Amino acid sequence: MITVLQFTEDLTDRQAADAVRGRLDWKYCLGLELDDEGFDFSVLSEFRSRLVAGAMETALLDALLARLGELGLVGAGMPQRTDSTHVLGRIRDLNRLELAGESVRAALEALAAAAPGWLAGVIDASWQKVYGQRIDDFRLPRSTAKRADLAVRYGRDGYLLLRQVHGPGAPGWLRDLPAVQALRRIWIQQFCLDVGAGGEKVIWRGDGQGLPPARSRLVSPYDTDARYAEKRGKGWTGYKVHISETCHIPDADGHRPAPDLLTSAETTLAPVTDVEMTEPVHDTLARRGLRPGEHAADSGYASAELLLAARARGITLLAPLLPDPSPQARSGGYTADMFTIDWEARQVTCPEGQVSSSWTPARSKGTNIILARFAKATCQPCPARARCTTAVRSGRQLGFRHRQIHEALTAARAEQAGDAWQRKYRIRAGVEGTIAQATHVTGIRHARYLGLPKTRLEHNTAAAAINLIRLDAWWTGKPLDRTRTTHLQRLDLAALNRKHDHE
Repeated sequence: MITVLQFTEDLTDRQAADAVRGRLDWKYCLGLELDDEGFDFSVLSEFRSRLVAGAMETALLDALLARLGELGLVGAGMPQRTDSTHVLGRIRDLNRLELAGESVRAALEALAAAAPGWLAGVIDASWQKVYGQRIDDFRLPRSTAKRADLAVRYGRDGYLLLRQVHGPGAPGWLRDLPAVQALRRIWIQQFCLDVGAGGEKVIWRGDGQGLPPARSRLVSPYDTDARYAEKRGKGWTGYKVHISETCHIPDADGHRPAPDLLTSAETTLAPVTDVEMTEPVHDTLARRGLRPGEHAADSGYASAELLLAARARGITLLAPLLPDPSPQARSGGYTADMFTIDWEARQVTCPEGQVSSSWTPARSKGTNIILARFAKATCQPCPARARCTTAVRSGRQLGFRHRQIHEALTAARAEQAGDAWQRKYRIRAGVEGTIAQATHVTGIRHARYLGLPKTRLEHNTAAAAINLIRLDAWWTGKPLDRTRTTHLQRLDLAALNRKHDHE
């Protein structure tokens, strides 16, 4: 309970421990005696470590949601909405050169603390001069040649250290130190060896050698789960969190039957796309007995396959599909949905009544499709050819998904163009306000801890804290909005006038 209360006010461990000792409202909430002396703030860190060690990152939110389910405030079939936001990792941004040097330094620091006697026999005083302080505290050389030379030196030192750690004279447990493991992984990604007649040459990877994709590339030796990602032209290093909440529709008087409460907080690596998280979110909600009847999300969470998968679970996925990207759709020509497909005869009829000449299974961008072709002799004299295709040496080629997916895609796009679907989709409005509340109140935009498990624990605890804030506001009738008001607007004129008349 203290951990959840800590997030309702975005307090540090030390501040939370002080609140337990000195604040009456916390003592009342926790059922403590007024003279309770509390505890040392380090207990909170140890508690979180035990939760992570037991894979119980979601335990606090699970317990709260189970109780809310007993009260009827959350349950299966309620409409819900989901959106995501970026989370900055608790690390410094390092360029590739700084990353290389800091990785060696981090491994040396860990080895110096764990096996100082062994390390003294491996390195000399020159290593202390280079790696004694944080690499980003030094002024790196400006010229490209000097920076490349420094990178090769870092690479050579890193390889030497790894060979010594994995050598027969080293204690076996040294190679299992997290900093040594991070150094090994980063060196695989950042360097390679060229062994030739002239000996061994350390190469700093570039375009010629190739670098791993952002999804798997380590960006810090201190947090091996943090990743770099970009969205809408903005980049960040850290994680991403997907927040789901119930969304009750107000009645004619504007009253809601229950407060909107957070039901899931899924934390992922930064490069994980929204569409990859639609089914995991449904899995989490189903495990908690909170499967939504309607689930509203933006287009990033939608695809024809996911619409069908959600429907199989009994969920209506309210998420707009991306529009048809074909040139015909952009220019007002003949799009795929204007063609009539005879699945049994394996033929396609165009809007002008012409029939395709071939039907071939194919793959496009990793997806199985069917490619229907019209003969050149059919399309060449067609009066509507300009609206259908720009091909000169062939006729129209039409690629579409297999039957079940194609029909679901066509039906969904037609439904989403209507006013009825747009009215239902209005329940998504407000999820950005939830993201803002989570960011400003609990501070989820900046990760407090290192590593994905502890960051996941942080976000689930923050979700529980927001639920407590909303329940308090619901039961006490206190508004949740953060609208700024002036001193004049905050004046209670009636009360001031009564006081003036009394005086």
